[in-house]
Amino acid sequence: MMFNLLAMPINPAFALMFGGLLMAFIPQWRVRKFIALAGPVLALWLWLQVDVFGSYGGIHIAAIGLDLEPFRFDGLSRIWALIFIIGAFLNAIYALHERDQVQDAMSALYGGAAMGAVFAGDLLSLFVFWEITAITSVFLIWRSGTEAARLAGIRYLVMHVGSGVLLLAGAVLLHGQTGSWAFEHIGLETGLAGWLLLLGFGIKAAFPLLHTWLQDAYPKATITGAVVLSSFTTKMAIYALARGFAGEDILIYVGAIMTAFPVFFAVIENDLRRVLSFSINNQLGFMVVGIGVGTALGINGAAAHAFADVIFKGLLFMSMGAVMLRTGTTKATELGGLFRSMPFTALFCLIGAGSISAFPFLSAFVTKSLILAAVADEGHWFVWGVLIFASAGVLEHAGIKIPYFAFFAHDSGKRPKEAPWNMLLAMGLASFLCVFLGVNYGWLYNLLPYEMIYEPYTFDHIVGQMQLLLAAIFAFALLVRIGWYPPEIRMTILDADWLWRKPGRSFLIWLNAILDRLFGLVHLGVARRAQNVGRVLTAVLSPHGAFARVVPRGALAGWTATFLTLALLTAYLAH
Repeated sequence: MMFNLLAMPINPAFALMFGGLLMAFIPQWRVRKFIALAGPVLALWLWLQVDVFGSYGGIHIAAIGLDLEPFRFDGLSRIWALIFIIGAFLNAIYALHERDQVQDAMSALYGGAAMGAVFAGDLLSLFVFWEITAITSVFLIWRSGTEAARLAGIRYLVMHVGSGVLLLAGAVLLHGQTGSWAFEHIGLETGLAGWLLLLGFGIKAAFPLLHTWLQDAYPKATITGAVVLSSFTTKMAIYALARGFAGEDILIYVGAIMTAFPVFFAVIENDLRRVLSFSINNQLGFMVVGIGVGTALGINGAAAHAFADVIFKGLLFMSMGAVMLRTGTTKATELGGLFRSMPFTALFCLIGAGSISAFPFLSAFVTKSLILAAVADEGHWFVWGVLIFASAGVLEHAGIKIPYFAFFAHDSGKRPKEAPWNMLLAMGLASFLCVFLGVNYGWLYNLLPYEMIYEPYTFDHIVGQMQLLLAAIFAFALLVRIGWYPPEIRMTILDADWLWRKPGRSFLIWLNAILDRLFGLVHLGVARRAQNVGRVLTAVLSPHGAFARVVPRGALAGWTATFLTLALLTAYLAH
């Protein structure tokens, strides 16, 4: 029995979570940093062991009659877990210079919980890890210590806990229909349960109108916190959609909207970390479209692009974090010319920008093309056109705008020091992976859930992509040259959250006032009724009341004893 237990594979998520718990109680920062680096390494070793032993079938809790599967290792969970391990390792290197114990612990717990959600084979286990990610990640926002971060963290927590509540409600309804807690394909044919689960997943995936928590919170997080946040939550939600809602046509159109609308916001946004937050929406849209198509090629495309996105989006957040560390800002109006004193950061930022823009021999070139091919194979030509437009928009705001205004453009006169060595090391490793995946794409394709034969480096694909990229570059240069490009100015950009921050808040204030008046009137009426009843009872039952005058006190005591005797006799006979 003991041998069988030892032979069982251990969930790699526990390596990160256990490390996070240890760091929460260890004050020595060097020990914490060692644990932060060792956790992902141990998780990778455990991940490799599962290929030898295979995942176990689940556990049965007889006391409450639950069949749970907290650890399921298959083609879909395998690739997501691996990129979460890689992301956690890069994030740990990037944060080596910091001494924040809370941030160290919460980053590891957050990454471990996201990986636990990926491995969850039942909806109850998924719910537990889902909520842990919300609770742990919010500290990465609050640790900024500003009032804006505190309020943004509260709004973030409300949205993400609400996502978990929807998940649990949908899981309970689905269990009522099927008698099972298994987390398999759900689909919208399950009715209300499916819609609740889709909405719960959609909040964390930043669906349109549900996306504003991302742009609200991520730019207000700590420097390393924003990097960590960009790695896990939204990619975990993409995994949940791929597991539960692959092939749902509605996701094709939701994803298409997600790719397009952030382009317009990002063009006029001044805060470059907020530009990257809009870019997250854009890239998630490509993945959602692939899931909506639902074919093997579409799911593979979503998985591959999620893998690449953790690296290149993390790299871009790392570069902007380094800029913020050295200059105190990521506002485009206050930056420019930084390549003179931060050349390595500028170089790594350019590699990340080229990767997200899908330049040949960089990662997104071999991942985004899978999604575009899947869409074209199914004949969704309008959506395909939207994705092409969105691809050009990616180059404009993430591929050009971020490195241009941060490191080139006008000279801000700032000459900060280069980023710390550990930040440069993390950015260098991420840059290497961007190039490695773009060149050795067969390695990535072998990790995908479904076998396929696909060659990204065809003449038509290379020429077509280069035409798109060069046209976008020319358009940007022309608009800047003639002064038509939207100027970088300090402004407040209204988003969908305006609906509940302004009209919604006013409505709640009005509703609260109405309810206060209504409850006041009800309370006054109840108090008057109670006062009248009290007067009547006093007049009847007091020692000098009507009942005392009518019934002699001795007779009243006799009747009381008689009733108590009957009550006791009844209770005795009842047993």
